[in-house]
Amino acid sequence: MAIARFKALELAQTRQNVPVKVPTEKVTDFYGSNTFNDEVMRSLLSPEAYLKITNAIQDGKKIDREAADEVAAAMKSWALSKGATHYTHWFQPLTGTTAEKHDAFFDITHTGKAIEKFKGSALVQQEPDASSFPNGGIRSTFEARGYTAWDPSSPAFIMENVAGTATLCIPSVFVSYTGEALDYKTPLLKSIELIDKAATKVMNEYFNRDVSKVTVTLGAEQEYFLVDEALYNARPDLMMAGRTVFGHSPAKGQQLEDHYFGSIPSRINAFMVDFELEALKLGMPVRTRHNEVAPAQFEVAPTFEEVNLACDHNALLMDLMNKVAVKHKLRVLFHEKPFAGINGSGKHNNWSLGTDTGINLLSPSTKPKENLRFLTFFVNTIKAVHDHADLLRASIATSGNEHRLGANEAPPAIVSIFIGTEMTRVLNDLENLSELNDIKLEKGDNVYLRLGINKIPALLLDNTDRNRTSPFAFTGNKFEFRAVGSSANSAAPMTILNTIMANQLFKFREEVDAILEKGVKKELAIVEVLKSYVKSTKRILFEGNGYSEDWVEEAASRGLSNLKTAPEALAKYLDPAAIELFSKYGIYTETEMHARFEIELENYIKKVQIESRVVGDLAINHVVSTSLKYQTQLVDNVRGQKEIGIDPQYFAPTIEMIKKISQYTSKITTLCDDMTEARKEANNVEDTFERAKLYSTNIKSFFEEIRYCVDKLELIVDDDEWPLPKYRELLLIR
Repeated sequence: MAIARFKALELAQTRQNVPVKVPTEKVTDFYGSNTFNDEVMRSLLSPEAYLKITNAIQDGKKIDREAADEVAAAMKSWALSKGATHYTHWFQPLTGTTAEKHDAFFDITHTGKAIEKFKGSALVQQEPDASSFPNGGIRSTFEARGYTAWDPSSPAFIMENVAGTATLCIPSVFVSYTGEALDYKTPLLKSIELIDKAATKVMNEYFNRDVSKVTVTLGAEQEYFLVDEALYNARPDLMMAGRTVFGHSPAKGQQLEDHYFGSIPSRINAFMVDFELEALKLGMPVRTRHNEVAPAQFEVAPTFEEVNLACDHNALLMDLMNKVAVKHKLRVLFHEKPFAGINGSGKHNNWSLGTDTGINLLSPSTKPKENLRFLTFFVNTIKAVHDHADLLRASIATSGNEHRLGANEAPPAIVSIFIGTEMTRVLNDLENLSELNDIKLEKGDNVYLRLGINKIPALLLDNTDRNRTSPFAFTGNKFEFRAVGSSANSAAPMTILNTIMANQLFKFREEVDAILEKGVKKELAIVEVLKSYVKSTKRILFEGNGYSEDWVEEAASRGLSNLKTAPEALAKYLDPAAIELFSKYGIYTETEMHARFEIELENYIKKVQIESRVVGDLAINHVVSTSLKYQTQLVDNVRGQKEIGIDPQYFAPTIEMIKKISQYTSKITTLCDDMTEARKEANNVEDTFERAKLYSTNIKSFFEEIRYCVDKLELIVDDDEWPLPKYRELLLIR
């Protein structure tokens, strides 16, 4: 009997809900209570220091040493009052997770006296080992120095722990000794500054001189799976690879569509309430929770925030969910495809632009003049994505997302844009306007009426459907980048999107200004440029079913890329045009682009390598050994029936089962041996890209073949003997 599996099942079935201590006050009373927010700073800092840190947050100005010392003293006092004993620079290295090194406030003076100590120098900068984190060859092993530096635009926060103490966490960037970015935050901050500059200039020159800042906003919807901790521990593939490499589909999966938006199980609801309360104290505006499409799949969604803060909060939320889940004897699965045959998980990045005067630049209006502004940013976004679709695809290329993209519930690897029937009509009308020279304006003419700008529906939010199959969809007042993987750090794709949009806005101004120099009216010049963009980007607009094979063929006829594997998508980072684009604006240097390419490839190779080893280990040591033992029982059964004279026709089906077990176990053994040899061959290839391609093709090709045989054996071997928790057990979380 598979003792480990049945013990795990017994534990899972006897779980009791963990009591959650719910605050008696309103959310508005404790929201952000564990953050060093504006209210706290205003109360603890001098007016001069408060002004300096506010200027640093809003305008990126540097904070002098004197102000840093005052902020550090205030932070220490506040943190100690919250039970903090340590502080850390909290950063996001290119491992895909967060990192922290805790230092105690406690120190000893030269006289041996114990004191609490935290100076401005400790706040502003720390020194983790830069060679031990992914660096793409930027740092040698013996060159260890690297720096974390405080990001004042993201509030410091208190992270409580199970020991009853707490740690002051200071969001920080992470760079090498020679200045190259080794994290996700540094290039994101640069891209935020760039798009602010580009969009503000467009606003000032053509629409509104009162605008002094344009902010990128992001709402990251987070999908995830939950499994019982005991069952998780009984599945080595979940523990090591984050997904099940084997498992036959259960009789009841998601086909009845009864899980989506269904009643949330009480145990899951307790977990949700618990992590949401902690998130709210950390200033994360989580608002939405619900069952997702697949069994055991759920979603949490926040209110929109400034993009840097939103990315920090999402990374922190994932870490928080993992910690809280353990308390509830659950495990969170952020892998993009943890279970075959049912939906995987994404992180839908809802992206928009807003001004400091309160305008959403991607929201249509009831006023024709404002709709020309809306069309400007709307069409320029389409143009940016059209011209740099491959870079967006590269930004979401991971081993996990490779399992998900195009797998019936996720957007395909082909980047297209959905804008809805109403906006399609609007762009068609725009494209078919009279030529610039044919539009004669008399004094007093209503230029917007003549241009048809007044015909845009004001309630586009209701007039625009949501296309679940589109990687990049307009949803009324924002664009939703749906293809981002659930385990991803949103900063990577947002850095790309911000940069290509900023670059496009700079180009737009150049083209409009060239027409204005001819004495053409401003509105006509803007419309003429937008018309040219609409004509040149039509091939990327697609309103149909992105899951269909017909779309794959049509996309190819349109000349759209279909970068199915992560290595071929990541290679787009090294296109000369991409390197020129990012180095021109200082977002990435050429060295940093090459480093990120190497890091992502190495990460891909290692994850596929781990999966390959897990496949081999489970197949041989768990499945084949169990199947052969069961086969021996069947052989003994047949032999016994023969000995007592049973008619062979009655045990013929058993003989067929024995043959099938022999067939599948033999094939598994052969395939695992061949996979091991293929892995050895790939490991001997020095070039990282060529090695990654071998892992993507030669090695991954074995996974499904081995899985097919294992899943067939799962249906044959006695349920009492099967060693791994089955899908029906993993997915029916209660």
